[in-house]
Order: sequence, then C-alpha cells, then structure tokens
Amino acid sequence: MNKIRTRFAPSPTGYLHVGGLRTALYAYLFAKKNDGDFLLKIEDTDRKRFVEGAVEKLINSLDFLGLERNEGVMLSKVLSSNTNSQESKNYPGVFEVGEYGPYIQSEKLEIYKKYADELVKNGYAYYCFCEPERLEEMRKEQTAKKQPPIYDRFCLQNVSEEEVNKNLKNNCPYTIRIKVPHDEIIEADDIIRGRVKFNTNLVTDQILLKSDGFPTYHLASVIDDHDMQTTHVIRGEEWLPSMPIHILLYRYFGWEAPKFAHLPLLLNPDKSKLSKRQGDVAVEDYIKKGYLKEAIINFVAMLGWNPGKGETQEIFTLEELVEKFDLSHVHKAGAVFDIKKLDWINSQWIKKLSIEELYQKSLEFFEEKEFYKSWNMKHEACSTEEKENYLKKILTIEQDRLQNLSEVGESNQFFFHDANFDKELLRWKDMSDEDLKKSLEKSLTVLENITDENWTRENLEKILMEKADEKPASLARFAESRRAGGRGELLWPLRATLTGEKKSPSPFECAWVLGKEETLSRLKNTIGKI
Repeated sequence: MNKIRTRFAPSPTGYLHVGGLRTALYAYLFAKKNDGDFLLKIEDTDRKRFVEGAVEKLINSLDFLGLERNEGVMLSKVLSSNTNSQESKNYPGVFEVGEYGPYIQSEKLEIYKKYADELVKNGYAYYCFCEPERLEEMRKEQTAKKQPPIYDRFCLQNVSEEEVNKNLKNNCPYTIRIKVPHDEIIEADDIIRGRVKFNTNLVTDQILLKSDGFPTYHLASVIDDHDMQTTHVIRGEEWLPSMPIHILLYRYFGWEAPKFAHLPLLLNPDKSKLSKRQGDVAVEDYIKKGYLKEAIINFVAMLGWNPGKGETQEIFTLEELVEKFDLSHVHKAGAVFDIKKLDWINSQWIKKLSIEELYQKSLEFFEEKEFYKSWNMKHEACSTEEKENYLKKILTIEQDRLQNLSEVGESNQFFFHDANFDKELLRWKDMSDEDLKKSLEKSLTVLENITDENWTRENLEKILMEKADEKPASLARFAESRRAGGRGELLWPLRATLTGEKKSPSPFECAWVLGKEETLSRLKNTIGKI
C-alpha cells in the first residue's frame, strides 16, 4: 500500500477562511493518524483574485496553529539549507521543500501547457476561440430557457482543423476545453458520501487552459496531485460537481485517481452558507480577538466531525484529535458555525493556562485599551515587576470568567481607575445613611487591622465573613439579614465602595487585588462623602 499523502491547496486571495482551515486540519489529521505526509501547495493561477502578501499570511496562520508540513511551501530560511529546498522564484522568502515540486502553480505553467497540448493531440480536448461576449450571450439564453449552463461546442463542431491552425498561427486568443463524452454515467466513490454518479449530458466542456496561459483548477489540481503522489484529496463540498471532470482527466492521462472526500458546507446559524456578510470568516480575525490557537483547532475540528457514538469528550488537544480522527465520522450535512460554542471551548482552554501563560498572552490586549494606558501612565513610577504582579492578580480572578483574551479588564475597569460614588448603590436594601456609614466604618476597622503579610484572598474572606456573620445593629434587620443570606449588610456596601458597580467579583477578591493601601483609601473616601 502506498504511503498516505494529503495536501492543503489554498488560493492566495487574502486570508485563511475558517472553511479552508477545516480542510487543512482534516487533511493534516488524516495524514498524521495514518503515519502519512501532509503538504502545502499554493494555487495561485487565478491572477484576478490574487492578493499581495496572502501567501505569507496563509503560511503564518498554519504555522501559528501548529499544522506542520512534511513538505511543500514553508517560510523559515533555515530550510534553505535542506538539500530538497529552494527559494520560490515568485515569492522571495518562501521556500519549497520536497522532491515533488514545484509546489506553487505559477511556477509550473510550462508543465500544464504540455499536458493540455497532449490532451488536444489525443482528441480529449480542443481549442476554443469563442469571445467572452458570445459566451455571455449563450449563458443568458440558457438561463432564460432554464437550461443548464453547458458550452454548445461551437468551436469543436464548426471550426475546421485548417481554421484552428490559422488562428494559432495568427496568435488568436484561445482556451483549451476538455471534451466530455455524451450519454455516459460516471461513477466514483467518495469517502464521506459513498457512491456518487454523474450524467455527462449535464457536464459542460470545462476550460482547462485559459487564454492568459494559466490553467484552471481542474487541470492544475489533477496534474499536481499526480505529480505530488497525493493519495487522498480532501476538499469542500463545492468541488463535488467538478468530480466528473477530474475523473475524466485521470482516465484521459491514464493515471490512477486518488480517493476523494468532500466535506460538508459550513453554515451560518440561519443555515445559509457561511459568509463575511454575517460575521468574521477569517482565522486571523479570531486570533486578533483573543481566541487561543488550541481552541480554534478544537472548535474547527468539531465542525462536521465527532469522535463517535458514546463519546462525550469535547475538549481535545491536537495530539488527541490525531489519535481519534476518522473520516468515516464526518457528517454529510452542513455544519453550523456556532460562535457561542467557540466561546465556551475557548473559555475551557483559558482555564487550562497558568497565570504566567495567561499574562503573557493577555498583555498585548491590555496594551490596546485606553483604561490600561491611563493607568500605566499614572503608575509610571512603579516597577515593571509591580505592574506585572498587579495584572496577574486581576487575571487570577478573571480567568474563570473569560471567554476570550480581548475581554481582559473590560468588566473590571475599576481596578484601573477610582470607583464611581453612588450612595444609592451602596445601600443594602433599605439601609439608612447612618447604618451605611457604620457598615463601612466596621469594614475599615477590620481591614486596617489586617497586616500586609496576611493580605491574601483567603484571609480577607475568612475575616470578613466572620464579621459579616455577627449580629447587625438592628435586631429587626438581623432577622431580615438572615432570611436574605445574612451577610449583605457588611459585604454589599464594601463591594460597591471598592468597585462602584452593580456586578463585580467578591469584595475579598477586589480588596486583594487593589491592595491594603488603595482599599482603605477608597473606604475612607466613600465614608467622607456620606
């Protein structure tokens, strides 16, 4: 049995689409599960949609996500010392590694032309000199008559060999079209969809070589997969209608076709095809928003795949995905892109981080926020270590609540500026001003007596809870306080004083983060205003 070889073949049109990432991920997982090779090639023959710098962005995204290639297109200059490595002619700084290159289609134009000419010579393809205007008019008529958009073979049936040679001699623009046999049923196996059948009467004579000398996807992908010894072609469902053209090309060339697996569409929650009109579709967008690479890989893997019946595991490392992945567990139906599910998966991965890791990954997001910039400027006299420790404290209490890293500090901005004073917010139920002041003074006395060494979350909670459980000044309120959970008369005013917010972490956590000096300062300031 030949060694399994899969490939990811993106077009450099601007960014890595989440659908493209899923294709790459499944090809990677399938290859690694079967001790095979995973390679990257670049399909850059559509020059109208080409975006400068997109090749490098695609490679960077795959590298960031940890999808390492055995061969194909790489960025690292270290690879230039590899005996099977050379720098790309068209993309400086991009290297092609492996013995089955070139891995960039724009570097293989002569090869594609040679094979296209061979098909014409053997009667499997023909020259087409139709102008775009004629083809557009033909399509309009077919649409009006509700007919399938199939080329009418005008050039095959009406242009003589003599005219063909004359046009070629005069450098007339032309394309090369495949000659699809009529009245035939083409059958093939798809790993995900089973046996599929195509009636060739509904298949048009697709263009193989365009008038600019560049091949279309149909010709280039078949030649590439043969040259690169691809054993399994894993791609999106949108390419399923092209399958008969590719099967015919393998037949015409006399090559063995690889096995195909067409993945289900990615859908918006309303079941429409996933598109930028309804949200972000670029992997880069999610990275910039603070989604961890582990969470992105985990989430994308589950878009159309599950580990099997009875399996309840939802959080997977890349290594675990390799171990459990099976193409037979990929669904036929479209997969809904549920951002809430991504948020949940990301929150689970955030919880797995150490505080040091969380700090390192969060710092760039803090530095983008105005409230952090103001705080940092105000505390410019503090050492880097002091500021780092302060942020780590904040992250310690935020970690279990974060869905993505871009949220850091957002819900707790009171850690970066003075708390807002709102006397009505300070009141626990119907407290009078006198009772409110007594409650805060009690908190102040308790906190003043805690030493710096004992200023920990655990000690603050233990001591304040003990004080909160003491009998309130009013016996009537004592009974009411007990019915309401008991501790609000002391803890609510304290928390509201430290944060100025209706919702926030506990007063013990807030006091621990703010530190003794700032906590006492906020208490004294509030007491003075009542």
